[in-house]
Amino acid sequence: MESSSGNQGSSIQASLGGRYASALFDLAVEAKAVDRVEQSLAAVRDALAESSDFREVTTSPVIARGAAVKAVLATADQLGVDATTKSFLGVLAENRRLAQLPAVIRAFRQLAARHRGETTAEVTSAHPLSPEQVDELKQQLRRRVGREVSVDLSVDPEILGGLVVRIGSQMIDSSIRTRLNALASAMKG
Repeated sequence: MESSSGNQGSSIQASLGGRYASALFDLAVEAKAVDRVEQSLAAVRDALAESSDFREVTTSPVIARGAAVKAVLATADQLGVDATTKSFLGVLAENRRLAQLPAVIRAFRQLAARHRGETTAEVTSAHPLSPEQVDELKQQLRRRVGREVSVDLSVDPEILGGLVVRIGSQMIDSSIRTRLNALASAMKG
């Protein structure tokens, strides 16, 4: 049986996180649960961002494997993730690959977006965007690329302002940091 993620992203599959994401995506397609798994992974991503304890469990090499498995499965229950995602988190913990979670989540979102016929844009802003700003950004990107665009948002205060948008290999950098750097270079002569 041919993998449903097949040629959808050999660049995604090149990394360890990408290979795990591809395996999870194949399971999700088989279970007809792509949307549920994507929602569960979003909850996990939010938990990683909000909980230093959970982040510690996923990144610390000194936490025993058994303790990491227990902690991750308990967190999965608290977050209400679907069975496929919970099982997958257990496998990651068992294989001591929890540090790959952010990469797995990003790659899974890209695979799911392609599955729906969307393009994924990674958007970095200096401050969190409002839902209205996100909608406007999606509309502008849709006009630019000619298809639906899902956005993967992150915040990096170091860009000072503006946005950095990455769609595939294309990057649109309108950050204030980049503009200031360009101005400083121009002033040096």
